[in-house]
Formats: sequence, C-alpha cells, structure tokens
Amino acid sequence: SRRLLPPGVQRRPGADGAAGNAARGRLMADNLLKVQPIRNGTVIDHLRAGAGLKILDILDVASTGNTVSLLINVPSSKQGRKDIIKIEDRELTESETERIALLSPSAHVNIIRNYSVAEKTAVEIPEEVAGVARCPNTNCISNNERGATSRLLLRSREPLQLACAYCARLVAGEELQFL
Repeated sequence: SRRLLPPGVQRRPGADGAAGNAARGRLMADNLLKVQPIRNGTVIDHLRAGAGLKILDILDVASTGNTVSLLINVPSSKQGRKDIIKIEDRELTESETERIALLSPSAHVNIIRNYSVAEKTAVEIPEEVAGVARCPNTNCISNNERGATSRLLLRSREPLQLACAYCARLVAGEELQFL
C-alpha cells in the first residue's frame, strides 16, 4: 500500500513508485535535534514547556553578550514536552537558580566545562525567597518602606504558593513579579 509523505518530502522512484529506504532515512534524520555543544557555560534542562522565554527574561541574558540557545516544546519522555536553555560562558548564581525553581520546579542546571558536564543539580524551591520577587500587595511594607527586602515564604509546592512574611498575602506561582 502507498503511504502519504509529509509536505516537502520528495518521493523516490521504486518498483511501485513508492518511497524507498533512502527517503525514510531522511525523514528520521529530519526529526533529530541538531544543537551545537557548548565548551563552557550552563544548560538548563527539563524546563516546563513554555517557561523558557520567561526564564530568559528574568535571567536578563540579552544584555550580557553571551550566546544563548532556546529550544521550545522539545519532545520529552518524562514530561511530554519541555524547554531547554543553553548559555555559553556563564554560570548561574544562587539567586538565578531560585528564580528558575519558582518558574519550573522540575528543572535541572548543568554546568559545562570543556564540553563535559562538570556539575548537575536539580533546582529546589527554597523555604524562603528574599529579594527575588515582590509582594503583590501595594500596601505591604516591603513595597513602601525604604530598605525593606521582600520575603516570601513557601506554603505549597504543588500548586506553587508563597506568602509574604510581612503582610501574609498569598501569592500563586503564576502571579510572581520578579525584581
């Protein structure tokens, strides 16, 4: 029986006009990800699908001059779909790792040195987040008092929910406003 080929794939001549093994091999090769390895830097893997752009924004990588690769909606056997970020010549700070954990708790941060994984850590949502995100309560002392640092306390991991240490206002993960 004859099979339909995806648009753009040319049928190779065969005994019955059907595509031969060469065309099938090309189809499989088209589905593989082709991403350059990095010599030194950071790979953030297992990001929640769709979180990659937000994470790039809070890491402010556009202003650093580092080469950045973002893969969106990559097939994953564990998550179904995931995002991946590669940042050359940069290792993340603890504060940046906390921000990633708040947006994508299942993420892994891989430090690459000389083309090899030197460190691999799963991000963890800390019990207290200070100076990372603001309280949404405009009347909160953390938003109005000079020198006050915002402090959010973890109430629930799934779904993510934090509470302001000053006014006790609950903050859902999707409501977080990063500083």
